[in-house]
Amino acid sequence: MAEIKQIVMPGDLISEDLGKPRNGVYKNSDGMYCSSYFGIIQKNDQGIDVVPFSGRYTPRRGDKVIGKVLEVGPSMWPVDINSTYNTLLHMNDTPWRTTSGDIKRFLGVGDYVYAKIMALNEIKESWITLKDVGLRKLEGGHITSIPAPKVPRIIGKGGSMVNMIKDATNTRIVVGQNGLIWIDGTPEDVIEAIAAISIVEQEAHTIGLTDRMEKYLKEKSVK
Repeated sequence: MAEIKQIVMPGDLISEDLGKPRNGVYKNSDGMYCSSYFGIIQKNDQGIDVVPFSGRYTPRRGDKVIGKVLEVGPSMWPVDINSTYNTLLHMNDTPWRTTSGDIKRFLGVGDYVYAKIMALNEIKESWITLKDVGLRKLEGGHITSIPAPKVPRIIGKGGSMVNMIKDATNTRIVVGQNGLIWIDGTPEDVIEAIAAISIVEQEAHTIGLTDRMEKYLKEKSVK
């Protein structure tokens, strides 16, 4: 059976011996560190975080996300990035030469983009941009989703998990930090990649997942 990482509830005390408290941790009235979420403790060189098991995406400047175009305005597109907060893409923040009232030639309702959070206001409304390396309109492929808090486990350390899935399934995969994932390949390969991602999502709170996924993917490739 896979070993489980430490699971905490909101208000549970967290030992300072684990490292410097960071995200998902607060100090109570007695000066003790406590968990803000129902989730798991993750420790690294920078300190400790409590990663919630579920929750919608909260935009952060610099995050790269996948979004779906909701409307086409005169000079901008409202975009759904799996958040409770509104997001806009302005025509000046795209690589295309556009004019006001003519932007629908480049992006229409239902199109997906891989973009970066460029700016946020005080109520978490965000503006995204396509002006950076690798950012683009996503053509073809298939969109799947996972809870945003589990994205780091899908990516893995240095991209190890997602690269292993891409190589084993012969697919192209783009992971948005908002929990949306774009996968491109043959229908059979896309199905295999989605199955692997689903396993990682379900077992994200366990230890030894990378080794188990490597074994799983090797066994699937032999069949």
